[in-house]
Amino acid sequence: MSALICGSMAYDTIMVFPDQFKKHILPEQIHILSVSFLVPEMRRELGGCAGNIAYTLKMLGSEPLIMATVGQDFGIYATWLDQLSISRAYITEQEGFTGQCFITTDLDDNQITAFHPGAMGVSHLNQVSDVKEKLSIAIVSPDGKLGMQEHSRQLAAAKVPFIFDPGQGMPMFSGEELLELIELADYVTLNDYEAEMLGQRTGLSIAEIAAKVKALIVTLGAEGAQIYADGVRHDIPAVPAVAVLDPTGCGDAFRAGLLHGLMKGWDWPTTGRLASLLGSIKIAQRGGQNHKFTQAELAEQYLAAFGSALPQS
Repeated sequence: MSALICGSMAYDTIMVFPDQFKKHILPEQIHILSVSFLVPEMRRELGGCAGNIAYTLKMLGSEPLIMATVGQDFGIYATWLDQLSISRAYITEQEGFTGQCFITTDLDDNQITAFHPGAMGVSHLNQVSDVKEKLSIAIVSPDGKLGMQEHSRQLAAAKVPFIFDPGQGMPMFSGEELLELIELADYVTLNDYEAEMLGQRTGLSIAEIAAKVKALIVTLGAEGAQIYADGVRHDIPAVPAVAVLDPTGCGDAFRAGLLHGLMKGWDWPTTGRLASLLGSIKIAQRGGQNHKFTQAELAEQYLAAFGSALPQS
């Protein structure tokens, strides 16, 4: 059984601003904002939501199938996926660039991101019906707008349970469009900022959103996460990180944990705790695909963090 990961593939250019953004942004001058941040540290990583989720999910022992559109500069990324034995069967090459993400992070782990979608703009050309493998779960993560809409509709029509993960793609949608996607989905996952935005756009409270799906998952950064399912709120604790180096991709690692737990049929406290641990492991490494663990190491860290054993994968 496989998990279909619909979403972006991107090259991430990550820069670190060795100060705090808030010291250099004047609130009273926000209407004429013109700022420049000197970033002595810069690196290029392989990223994109679909790529990051698939990377961690593969390490967990599940089988990810990425569905994405990429540009003619995808060669380096393709080689990396081949090394990881992650299928490229549903990644299609288009003219132009693969998605390009430019991320600047300050010392408080705040981020300013600029994203060029490139080939993501035609992600709707990929069709769920083209997938030959049997799917147990899917996720619709940030991608081209039409692609997110079409893949959600196609998954619902095919009766494949899926997570709707609007992420940084949320500003593309109206409240009415978001309501449609929530009602098509089985699960919705957001961070706390996105949850507030979704509520404002749709006019729905957290409880009302949760009532429309099997589970609503809201991550709270260093405060852990909350999972609303079957009228119950499960409070998921955060796991203190060995080091806090880079938040890029932490949400994607968390989502890989959600998918893995759902594929295994685990309860929400176990699934949420695994997801929380994966976010902690990721934040201690730079980039979205540089963290590593073995099954034995993961089980040991889970036991140390929560005092109970992780079910066998």
